[in-house]
Amino acid sequence: MNITVLDPTGELRPDARERVPRPESLSGLTVGLLDISKARGNVFLDRVEQRLDELGVKVKRFIKPTFAKPAPVDLRHEIATSCDAVIEALAD
Repeated sequence: MNITVLDPTGELRPDARERVPRPESLSGLTVGLLDISKARGNVFLDRVEQRLDELGVKVKRFIKPTFAKPAPVDLRHEIATSCDAVIEALAD
């Protein structure tokens, strides 16, 4: 399957990126939940966290200062170095 993902941050030309393989299981992994500060994203992530907790998955929560800009470099670094997978809330 060939999927095209567009970056909404005003790219001049799309970058080709390889998809990262999904883990076979979340067992023993740390999942980061990133709230991008849009309305009710936290409600969605609260429910996701509850379900992951029921499965015994370790969860770390993160929040962007604003949805209008990319996450700060230090936040992206923290997520990348402390999590095995990330779920991001994008909905209003």
